[in-house]
Amino acid sequence: MPSFTPIIEKLPSTVPFVGPEALERRNGAQITARIGANESVFGPSPKAIAAMQAAASESWMYGDPEHHDLKSAIARSRGVGPENIACGGGIDGLLGLVVRLFISPGDTVATSLGAYPTFNFHVAAAGGRLVTTPYVNDREDPQSLLGLARAEKAKLLYFANPDNPMGSHWPAADVDRLIAATPDDCLLLLDEAYVEFAPDGTAPRFDTARRNLLRFRTFSKAHGMAGIRVGYVIGEAHLIAAFDKIRNHFGISRISQAGAIAALADTAWIAHVRTEVAASRQRLQAIAAANGLTALPSATNFVTIDCGRDGAFARAIVDGLLTHGIFIRMPGVAPLNRCIRISCGGAEEMQALEAALPRVLATLR
Repeated sequence: MPSFTPIIEKLPSTVPFVGPEALERRNGAQITARIGANESVFGPSPKAIAAMQAAASESWMYGDPEHHDLKSAIARSRGVGPENIACGGGIDGLLGLVVRLFISPGDTVATSLGAYPTFNFHVAAAGGRLVTTPYVNDREDPQSLLGLARAEKAKLLYFANPDNPMGSHWPAADVDRLIAATPDDCLLLLDEAYVEFAPDGTAPRFDTARRNLLRFRTFSKAHGMAGIRVGYVIGEAHLIAAFDKIRNHFGISRISQAGAIAALADTAWIAHVRTEVAASRQRLQAIAAANGLTALPSATNFVTIDCGRDGAFARAIVDGLLTHGIFIRMPGVAPLNRCIRISCGGAEEMQALEAALPRVLATLR
């Protein structure tokens, strides 16, 4: 057979996240509470569903390869120009494109130890050199990241606000300081997948003149449309134009584009989802406290819970809940892996968790 590239030859064949479908196949048991992947169990806007249903009859046609209407709708909602927006297959897909655009074998990329692993996956595939700095008090630390990027002469610096997997956030003033201090020859990737759930004043204003900043948003979280795979990135026009050099121009379906446009217009639905998420976060905090665990502050649609011991104990909780049909996840790197991470859910999911968690803990303790 033809040989792989030297970079690919050295990499393991892995999937960054084991999905609930794979767990069901592996264990032969159905998952009844899907609260591990930070999807929105509250679903898409009914208007978005109607738009996708209407577009289904047109699915014999490719989606607009220029994403004209979708970019125009995003531009109006964010107060930027369409030329400042590129769309892709979720933030994951767009991060992969950024790495392809900027990273050659040996180039240095800076991130936090334990931060979103899919980004690291893309860096490894490009042969990049990944350097990390630890979380500080269970938060990504902007100053540590900045110091790392400077010391290691990083080409890319990844920072998520709010953060996955810990759910923490920084106010806009701190993010603005990070943006201003990032070296000109380093591209700051600001992942804002969860920003709709964060307190007001978390997101800085958009500055599309800055040529070393890209900001990523998604329809997967607050809009409840993880299955349609639509994300977008906002940045300076020349920077954004480079995406056209390598992106899959027919990568977003006609149905997905119609749904995303309708979802963006339904601001009342986003307000509804935010209310539901806030109530679920409180419920998760109460469930944690009732079981002697500590819920960390969250600015996302999930709550990270400190289990008070080590990664093996947290893993046993994850596995134990799975035997009750409850799918959750945990951070993968110590010391963050002393925690479990549970997505917000409705009454049914919370009731199932409330019943199963004490039984799992009783067995482990």
